[in-house]
Amino acid sequence: MKTACIQTTATADIDENLSNVTRAIREAAKNGARLISTPENTDYIRRYAKDKLEISGDAQTHKPIAHYAALAKELGVWLLIGSLGVKISEDRLANRQHLFAPDGRLVDTYDKIHMFDVTLSRAEFYKESSDYKPGERAVVAPLEGGLTLGMSICYDVRFAYLYRALAQAGANILSVPAAFTVPTGQAHWETLLRARAIETGCYVIAPAQCGEHEGGRKTYGYSMIISPWGEVLAQAGSEQSIIYADITLDEIEKARHSIPALTHDREFKIEG
Repeated sequence: MKTACIQTTATADIDENLSNVTRAIREAAKNGARLISTPENTDYIRRYAKDKLEISGDAQTHKPIAHYAALAKELGVWLLIGSLGVKISEDRLANRQHLFAPDGRLVDTYDKIHMFDVTLSRAEFYKESSDYKPGERAVVAPLEGGLTLGMSICYDVRFAYLYRALAQAGANILSVPAAFTVPTGQAHWETLLRARAIETGCYVIAPAQCGEHEGGRKTYGYSMIISPWGEVLAQAGSEQSIIYADITLDEIEKARHSIPALTHDREFKIEG
């Protein structure tokens, strides 16, 4: 399966982002991609909660959901929308990933479990849990040809147990759409993604936001597709772009046969 990761710079305007991302998805499909993925916050990046809530709809009314379902059907591709801000109450959102099948069917969704509540400096700090409700379920979704997708979003990548659980539940591709900050991206992005691939014998597809957004927020970029052996098969830079790589069951089976770590769990006690 040829896969594509779309790297984009989301604005505060949903319609502008729909247009830009749709154009990139069409290009990826034209170039033969069967599985096309987009970053976290594909619909918008806004600074303030009130603005996010004002422009977001719920699962039935949020404009990008129906749009991308129709686009997947029109193009006949698997379309993984990294995340959208879906309204779940008057004052809360879900940071929700959507997987659409080539017939336009919504296969499954995943709500980001781990909230990005961090302080990087006096000038740069985040509290995602103020706006978003954490998810409570891990998701493995079927694709085709024996390929299965373990879904995650951005900050989840720091929690290795989630990916081990996904792989042991049958996932052989892991999605990590992101809007990584620049300092953490420079320090940790590639290392974390390659580690998740190596630990699980899974492909990792990680489409990312890049550039500067509303309120001066900056994201790192450098989208990646990584093999089950931890090799970087494709990598973007810091600008908007599309990257491609082929995913095969053979490479998954080869990596897991060589190092069957997923079957070597042992119980232990912590003392001291």
